[in-house]
Amino acid sequence: MTTKIKQLKRIDLIFNHEDDCKEILKKSFDRTNEEVINEMVNSGLKGRGGAGFPTGLKWKLTAEVKDSPKYVICNADEGEPGTFKDREILTRVPHKVLAGMAMCAKIIGSRQGYIYLRGEYKFLVPQLREELRKFHQIMDELNLDFEVDIFLGSGAYICGEESALFESMEGKRGEPRNKPPFPTECGYLNKPTVINNVETLAHSYTIMKYGAKKFRELGVKDSWGSKVFSVSGDTPIPGIYELELGMSVQDFVDDFGDGDTKAVQVGGASGFLVPRKRFAKSHIGYQGKLTGVSLPTGGSMMIFNSSRSMYNVLDNYLDFFQEESCGQCTPCRVGCQQLLKGIKAVKRGEKPAAYLDKLLKLTDTMRLTAKCGLGQSVANSFSSIVENFREEMIY
Repeated sequence: MTTKIKQLKRIDLIFNHEDDCKEILKKSFDRTNEEVINEMVNSGLKGRGGAGFPTGLKWKLTAEVKDSPKYVICNADEGEPGTFKDREILTRVPHKVLAGMAMCAKIIGSRQGYIYLRGEYKFLVPQLREELRKFHQIMDELNLDFEVDIFLGSGAYICGEESALFESMEGKRGEPRNKPPFPTECGYLNKPTVINNVETLAHSYTIMKYGAKKFRELGVKDSWGSKVFSVSGDTPIPGIYELELGMSVQDFVDDFGDGDTKAVQVGGASGFLVPRKRFAKSHIGYQGKLTGVSLPTGGSMMIFNSSRSMYNVLDNYLDFFQEESCGQCTPCRVGCQQLLKGIKAVKRGEKPAAYLDKLLKLTDTMRLTAKCGLGQSVANSFSSIVENFREEMIY
């Protein structure tokens, strides 16, 4: 496999219905835990929520911890602006997510799992309950003592962060914890916990079904496999698409743009905005593993054409972050407010254009000192928009 994708290919691994969940699980359960972990590690599957931590390693580390009970949690708190793929996976192929949870449970020795479902997705609960009824019947038939329940979130963006999610489930205010310890040792109820994104668990089922070798036929080195993208904005074909990792932003724009694309936001509001001049050298994948700039993403791809004001886009992002900051740490709580006030002051002429450089230094401080990914990632969109569209921040 080369490190360059020659042609953008649409894949159908996640949403393919042609399989027997019980039979595939049985074959997996017949293998040793070590064999399954090795298959997951060899597949190169990395977390599809955006962080990109190796899934097989996460399962392996949790399996090695001697403490009990252990928990398996599916993070379905899909709150990143521009992302709507997990909802589709849970609607169309929930059995694949549940099967991934069951495989993980067998490996780590867990008897209890939870789907942490975004509060706005409450309408999915009746359908998921029916899927759980069928799933638990399969668990009984395969003699695996594992039960999954649903926990509804309450609409807080911060609870998509894994440790804030645990706090929420424990009945506390959704705030991130200090790390270490990590969830593999001290997660939900301070017990060893595997927490994976919806798509990550669905892909673990894909690997169970097809094997690590077939999975690695897609993507590029260290960014193996396919990825489900939520495509929105100025595109004639918005929707959900499964594509190979490793493609350039130019490849993406050629397929989905409207012919006048000036920027693409990769990874939602917490991701990076790529200007037209950098489309060809920017690739969708994991840091330092691809030619040019590497951009990891949870799946959100927002396309902007020349009619869009990048100032308005940034203003919208900062307003969102200011609202959703949990307020626990000063860099994020105060930083988000000052960034929003700052760009407004520059736009009104109350501050000189050079003030944007001071704001960029503030984002550097936030990236280094904020307690969790929310405060740290504000710098991504702010710096990429201000540095590439400075003139739109001023006039």
